[in-house]
Amino acid sequence: MSNSLDSFKCRKILSVNGKDHVYFDLKEAEKNGLAGVTRLPFSMKVLLENLLRNEDGRSVTKESIEAVAKWLDDKGTAGVEIAYRPARVLMQDFTGVPAVVDLAAMRDAMASLGGDPEKINPLVPVDLVIDHSVIVDEFGTPLAFARNVELEYQRNQERYKFLKWGQQAFRNFRVVPPGTGICHQVNLEYLGQVVWTNDETGETVAYPDTCVGTDSHTTMINGLGVLGWGVGGIEAEAAMLGQPVSMLLPEVIGFRLTGRLKEGVTATDLVLTVTQMLRKKGVVGKFVEFFGEGLANMTLADRATIGNMAPEYGATCGFFPVDGETVRYMENSGRDTDRLALVEAYCKAQGMWRENGMEDPVFTDTLELDLGDVVPSMAGPKRPEGRVALGDIAAGFEAAMASEYKKTGDLEKRYPVKDTDHDLGHGDVAIAAITSCTNTSNPSVLIGAGLLARNANRLGLKQKPWVKTSLAPGSQVVAEYLEKAGLQKELDQLGFNLVGFGCTTCIGNSGPLPLPISETINDKGLIAASVLSGNRNFEGRVSPDVQANYLASPPLVVAYALAGSVKIDLTTEPLGEDRDGNPVYLKDIWPTSLEINEFIEKHVTRELFASRYADVFKGDENWQKVQAPAGQTYAWDDHSTYVQNPPYFSGMDKTPRAAGDIKGARILGLFGDKITTDHISPAGSIKAASPAGKYLMDNGVEVVDFNQYGTRRGNHEVMMRGTFANIRIRNHMLGENGREGGYTIHYPSKDELSIYDAAMRYKEEGVPLVVFAGVEYGNGSSRDWAAKGTNLLGVRAVIAQSFERIHRSNLVGMGVIPFVMEEGVSWASLNLKGDETVSIEGLDAIKPRAMMTAKITYSDGTTKDITVHCRIDTLDELDYFRNGGILHYVLRDLVA
Repeated sequence: MSNSLDSFKCRKILSVNGKDHVYFDLKEAEKNGLAGVTRLPFSMKVLLENLLRNEDGRSVTKESIEAVAKWLDDKGTAGVEIAYRPARVLMQDFTGVPAVVDLAAMRDAMASLGGDPEKINPLVPVDLVIDHSVIVDEFGTPLAFARNVELEYQRNQERYKFLKWGQQAFRNFRVVPPGTGICHQVNLEYLGQVVWTNDETGETVAYPDTCVGTDSHTTMINGLGVLGWGVGGIEAEAAMLGQPVSMLLPEVIGFRLTGRLKEGVTATDLVLTVTQMLRKKGVVGKFVEFFGEGLANMTLADRATIGNMAPEYGATCGFFPVDGETVRYMENSGRDTDRLALVEAYCKAQGMWRENGMEDPVFTDTLELDLGDVVPSMAGPKRPEGRVALGDIAAGFEAAMASEYKKTGDLEKRYPVKDTDHDLGHGDVAIAAITSCTNTSNPSVLIGAGLLARNANRLGLKQKPWVKTSLAPGSQVVAEYLEKAGLQKELDQLGFNLVGFGCTTCIGNSGPLPLPISETINDKGLIAASVLSGNRNFEGRVSPDVQANYLASPPLVVAYALAGSVKIDLTTEPLGEDRDGNPVYLKDIWPTSLEINEFIEKHVTRELFASRYADVFKGDENWQKVQAPAGQTYAWDDHSTYVQNPPYFSGMDKTPRAAGDIKGARILGLFGDKITTDHISPAGSIKAASPAGKYLMDNGVEVVDFNQYGTRRGNHEVMMRGTFANIRIRNHMLGENGREGGYTIHYPSKDELSIYDAAMRYKEEGVPLVVFAGVEYGNGSSRDWAAKGTNLLGVRAVIAQSFERIHRSNLVGMGVIPFVMEEGVSWASLNLKGDETVSIEGLDAIKPRAMMTAKITYSDGTTKDITVHCRIDTLDELDYFRNGGILHYVLRDLVA
């Protein structure tokens, strides 16, 4: 930073509380050549400051800085590439473990190439929060938390030992132990600083806090005015190692908010409405920035709820500017008073402070929502953007039975559940979970859920016996204020006992359903439902037994546990009966906003945050007992089924080899629209009959100890076998609608095999592979294994109608080329069956965003040339591809 060329003479001193800070003054830069930049969106100002501070004449030039000023004219349509350097990196353990595995493998590779392993070390601060490993095995009892923690440590000793090694082996790398909270909530409540400082050469430099994270919901921190978004693990590793994030200056969609929410409407209802609107608008690859008078009527927790779900509405981020509410939240959550003063002084000096009545920034495009128009809602049964007004849920499920699940006939029939005194039918709620970073960060909906439970208990309502209930708060702070407010005991009474601190049901860690319930669902082909306060409801994600998944506010989660079915209209039908047999409706037990706010004011305090985060990196006695090896390189255990040295660098030379053309490639899969990264690389349970399950059993692992794919991401042998293994993925090579599960047909033998087994046979035969898909291929989580697994199966290219942002860049980062077909062209319109071969020439001379030709040879010998758009977007990405991947590029750069 201190070596900035400062072409625009904007390096200034800001004095706050007697301490001087160097900063790069946007107002001064405007005077010195960057005309009009004070009218930029706030999020663009953060990017501009980043470039001014890092100008070096090589990765950041004067011309690239001037392009930001020109944004006011082209509004992000010019496709200008910039090199962006985030202040820090955030990880969770699902995605963080493989990233640390890669760093450890790079140290080994560095040594084998004759370099210094110590060079493989984070150059920016990295925080890894262990939050994705707790599973809801036990529920509905006071012992649930302790038992789930015990099982978590039993299953994850190898991973935790490895992370503890990483904590001592790498500089700038901190681990937040299990049981602390969800990474995004810990980021919001503790790690995020809004304005970052760094001491260099005797000076303190102040600049906007920015981060990238190995989880797509890193965007939650945008609610705090911190620019952040999810990247693949491989991109995060490169950022850690000093490589800039290569990106195009984005379009910025302004979302004007006016008015205020009506009584009885929650932040969850708002975010589901926003998600639906923005998905319809189309904001993939764009920034969304919220503005307008309505911001003054929103708490920071409400803003964070909206920022969190940017991946669901498809945007790179959903940004909220810094204002008085930001500072109020920082103070209440225990931030240092000097930091508060710096945040306000810096943001005001930079024109990054929002106030009502100020002139609106310039945006690429805008849309608007009056908060008063939001109504109670849920989203389902398969998509986060599938918002349905609460009163239409029952009718919507009935319609989905025929359209989504192809079920007709007697849909009201109920079936007795073995060893119980109750029965089960379509639409019954099998899981009701208060979970996920989205909503457990927000006191209004957590307190609301507790008060609704209290009101239900007073009337004698009970949860239905077939509902698996759970409460997994996003931080210890939440558990403490629920306890202090006397609301945890009310939730306990309805089965919402604490099950753990972490990301549970939302990522498939919902745990097994009681066996009689599971058997009835599967034996009778029932479409069971889940209601969860999460952000993801993709099919096959929440539970293998539950197909209809609905996102809802925590109070509605409790309400549906009482009702027991999504076929009940909660706006007109009773939830149940009171002790006297009188019907009780949702409106009878819904708490008022006034009461919720009174509880928040009394129980959610600065002292509570300060005490919970006082020693956040120490961990409980379980973490302190974990024994980790020492040393700068890791002592790999060949017998480990959790952590293995990946083969990426095997046989690597100091200079890259030519990529070579794709000749006579076979098709591994023909996939439909909106194939998620969950479909490509599932995070949930491992089936015993799957290739991954067979591998684990062959290595002595009992089925009960399989854990899930997410926790085994440090072992490439498991993850290769899990690629395209989601139980709900459909490969259309196997019939018109495709067979569910990870299967394909090997050609020319015509054998039907698992995708993994077919890929390995093709590899033995020396045959390259391609994949075809529809629109928004790879949407969902920022899952690097969706790209790593694709690479290790031997796939050279993915040819789709469109890609989601993160997965496209991850494919490039693993040396797999993403191609987009021309508008109106699809594999279906090309009449592909899967027995064709594909050739693409000219890859050694490929250019970013080049138009190329793919030659398809059909089984009868006829050929067809189609034009495909290469989605290697930037020159940096081209370097990654030519090196075989981003990690190879970084390694060669460091060993030189």
